[in-house]
Amino acid sequence: QVQLVESGGGLVQAGGSLRLSCAASGRIFSSAVVGWFRQAPGKEREFVAALKWSSGRSYYGDSVKDRFTISRENAKNTVYLQMNSLKPEDTAVYYCAARPVGYSGINYVTTSEYDYWGRGTQVTVSS
Repeated sequence: QVQLVESGGGLVQAGGSLRLSCAASGRIFSSAVVGWFRQAPGKEREFVAALKWSSGRSYYGDSVKDRFTISRENAKNTVYLQMNSLKPEDTAVYYCAARPVGYSGINYVTTSEYDYWGRGTQVTVSS
């Protein structure tokens, strides 16, 4: 089993920054993919960013491109989401997701590709 625990959410003013953390425990293979998704009330879960563990290669949703950065810290088995230039529309519960064993051609933006999910952390951006 893989366990994911998000942290770092909170309240921030528009234009501000916030860094989310996702600490993973359990067996994760070199081919693992870790992603961030978000969901606002009444809306579908939206892809934010994903990272291939072995190489650190990253992918971003159009709505956060050039503002958010996903990264990893191998020694702590942790993935981060640095969020800059936050907007009120970024307000949502942010979830960390992982697929311990990835594959070539994986669709990073699809929720069903991920096997494990954290409980989520609330991010609220005030105007």
